Amino acid sequence: MDKKYWVPALEKADAVLQAIASEPSALRLIDLSKRLGYNKSSMFSLLATLEALDWVKRDADGTYTLGARMGYLGHAFFKGFSLIDRFRKEASVTKHTLGETIQLAKLERHEVLYLAKEEMPSPVRLASEPGLKLPAHATALGKAMLAWQERSELEAFFPEEALEPAATPHTLRSREELLKQLVDVRDRGYAFDLQEAVMGFCCVAAPVRDSAGSVIAAISCSMFLHEWEAKQEQAIREICALARRLSQNPGLV
Repeated sequence: MDKKYWVPALEKADAVLQAIASEPSALRLIDLSKRLGYNKSSMFSLLATLEALDWVKRDADGTYTLGARMGYLGHAFFKGFSLIDRFRKEASVTKHTLGETIQLAKLERHEVLYLAKEEMPSPVRLASEPGLKLPAHATALGKAMLAWQERSELEAFFPEEALEPAATPHTLRSREELLKQLVDVRDRGYAFDLQEAVMGFCCVAAPVRDSAGSVIAAISCSMFLHEWEAKQEQAIREICALARRLSQNPGLV
């Protein structure tokens, strides 16, 4: 966006909300002021306004959490996706078939935005809560959606040859490497993440399409590496089948 039309106050408010969301009930006014580099008087005004609007809530110990208004806005955002309702119904069956957590996400340029997940009990909880964003090149979900983008769009999403950030030693490091892998994804119809987002976890993802055949989302299954070695073929079958059920044009999945 042209900075000519930028509103600095909104940018500051966004930074405050992001900080509080990342560490709820942990940051006081002085902590936020130091972290974000805003003077205390500006931070006081920002927090007072956000609190009055119910965007943040000040706890008794002086720390902040997100307010009820943010919950309402988040609910309104996700309510716009009828796909989420269908996902919850269908994925609840698949998760029990595989015994693994299933996730739904959409693509936002070079990032994956998680929309929903059906979770199985596990000693390790996957960091894929609705609203979270991760680099698309590091996830099976991202690659399952990027594979159907035009080359010009991919180059706009990833203008540099080097891909950042590198989440693990297995994360793809170059745009050319990513483009080559996307050809394979498009040919077989599903994508892998082999310890590229989180060490010790592997993942398979498949695209979800609308009635015109365009990729609008993707679903995935993540599991421990030792589980992957035993369940890989079953996971591919189940995730591709789930993607077909969720697609409005399943013949193109």
